[in-house]
Amino acid sequence: MKRNLLLLLVFLAAIQPLRADEGMWLPALISQRIADMQAKGFRLSAEDVYSVNQASLKDAVVLFGSGCTGELVSDEGLLFTNHHCGYSYIQRHSSVEHDYLKDGFWAMNRGEELPNRGLTVSFLDRMEDVTDAVLKGYDTSMTEAQRDSVVRVNSRALTAAATAGGKGLRASVEALYYGNQYFLFVFKVYRDVRLVGAPPSSIGKFGGDTDNWMWPRHTGDFSIFRVYAGKDNEPADYSEDNVPYRPKKSFKISRAGVKEGDFTFVYGCPGSTKEYAMSEDVRYVSEFSDPQKIALRTLRLDNIKKYMDMSQAVRIQYSSKAASVSNAWKKWQGEAKGIEKNDVVNVKRDYERRFKAWAKGTRYEGLVERLDSLFNRRNPYYLAYEYYTETARTIELLSFASSVRNNLENPQALANTAESFYKDYFRPIDEENFVALMDAFGKNLPEDFQPAYYKEKMAAYGSAQAWADDLFARTLFIDKDKVLALKAEDSDKVEADPALEMYDAFYDWYNEDLRPVINECNSEINLAYRDYMQGQMDFEKDKAFYPDANLTLRVAYGHVEGYAPADGVYYYPVSTLKGIIEKDDPNIFDYDIPQRLRDIYAEGGHEDQPVCFLATNHTSGGNSGSPVINADGNLIGINFDRVWEGTMSDIVFDPEICRNISLDIRYLLFCIEQIGGASYLFDEMTFVD
Repeated sequence: MKRNLLLLLVFLAAIQPLRADEGMWLPALISQRIADMQAKGFRLSAEDVYSVNQASLKDAVVLFGSGCTGELVSDEGLLFTNHHCGYSYIQRHSSVEHDYLKDGFWAMNRGEELPNRGLTVSFLDRMEDVTDAVLKGYDTSMTEAQRDSVVRVNSRALTAAATAGGKGLRASVEALYYGNQYFLFVFKVYRDVRLVGAPPSSIGKFGGDTDNWMWPRHTGDFSIFRVYAGKDNEPADYSEDNVPYRPKKSFKISRAGVKEGDFTFVYGCPGSTKEYAMSEDVRYVSEFSDPQKIALRTLRLDNIKKYMDMSQAVRIQYSSKAASVSNAWKKWQGEAKGIEKNDVVNVKRDYERRFKAWAKGTRYEGLVERLDSLFNRRNPYYLAYEYYTETARTIELLSFASSVRNNLENPQALANTAESFYKDYFRPIDEENFVALMDAFGKNLPEDFQPAYYKEKMAAYGSAQAWADDLFARTLFIDKDKVLALKAEDSDKVEADPALEMYDAFYDWYNEDLRPVINECNSEINLAYRDYMQGQMDFEKDKAFYPDANLTLRVAYGHVEGYAPADGVYYYPVSTLKGIIEKDDPNIFDYDIPQRLRDIYAEGGHEDQPVCFLATNHTSGGNSGSPVINADGNLIGINFDRVWEGTMSDIVFDPEICRNISLDIRYLLFCIEQIGGASYLFDEMTFVD
């Protein structure tokens, strides 16, 4: 009786539909989810979400740069995204004399908006299933290499046809479900994007690394840009003659606010997830990859912070770099902890046991064992590769040396590269990171996986410190004048430099000793994962599967809700200005708010000003800056983070603990008016209650 009941429970668990708040759904297929969305409170149609025949919400959403999302909020190209998405551009415009990071920036008219070289925004024109066209000419007798060749050739033809005759068009064919399905994505890319406004970092980055990934959160994480186009409204390079872009659609802004239980909808470009990964893949992440990378980044961050605390100039130089290093560093900590707390490896092993029992006698028999074997072979090499990327590859001088060599025959490119590098370079940080990272490399990476070059240098110098002293004393790349004086005929001198010698030695080690094994294993893993993905779909026919994220436009829906991170603790889903004042500390840079904010609070009447809110939307990296929309399709917030306890959602989504953190749009408006004095921007926005 007990055995039969257990079997029944296992069966029911296998056929349960996906929890409503989990999933990153393709907009083109949103009709498959719209009934569930409407049952949860959504009041629009599938055509309102995605359409190629009429303006829809997709036309107000952009891929901002190469890894964030943004949204259009006016018919004059005004765009909201996160402060941390615009951070590097704000930093480039900053100096000790004009510290826009510290003081904020507000253009008071169109003429004061600042251009940003290299920044683009990409609008999705359309997406379509092209699986049959991509696999045309393929048959099951082909090898994986032959299949890849067929896919590449057919994909090139599809993207060429999709962009022919179009101005600013970019297209890509992306594999979904590990290559069981292929979609064509066609974008229109605008290249003139100007900075309009950004709060001081004491608002836009309030709480700094301490609060990052945490709740309660009180960060005004927004920046404002404007998209410009040629007079024909088509993409154009920067020109004073360009005009604000006229979008097909822009978001109306709701000032009604949110409360627990409200429907929420995130439209954005999540970066990368592995929801269907097997146990050995996850075990490597939680027991090896994350802990090692966390330790190495801790060394770098300690050095960077030490010098940033000493100097305003260094703080400006390294603010963006430190934020980049820190973001993944803290995320990995929460991810590893979440995997352990949720016993994800054993849960997946249990699933794999059931899958193996079901797979007997089918083409999927032996698949789990094969994947186990492949990961066991690959992982030592992959760990060495990750050590390389987190040590030698992060030493700034070495990468700069490689860039100089690549631009040696182009004087203007060389000058631009040098100017950009030296503007934000502080030698003591790089030297101390060199010593700390090279020490850790030898202590923690098995000797069999260390390059001969490294062992020779450590034997010759006796310590990483002595090696660093000699390299930084002899390299020409420390001296800006010497670099700017280089000519094409100086290639022998450049090649002989100790910094470039080290860069090449480590790269050759990776390329010759690690990469072949990793690539061979990954090729076989990808093939096995394709079968495993299809096997999971066949095993759980009643489950709704969504494709892993790959920085393409997706829809995630859920509702405003708090969570309980530990026994006896419950976090409410809304934070307020009162919490900012409670954290305010003039002696701590990350908590030293503008005096103007203190004065506003002291005047009274703003204690309950909303700042951020939690929801159950399934998000990932790349969703930063995504519009958070209410049941009527109006903008209520901007997604910018997840809670630390739920960062394992890239691997497994736990509806009880996984929450996305969003900036309440009312705080953004408050900051524009009260902090920036730029309420003229409201004139081009459309507000609804």
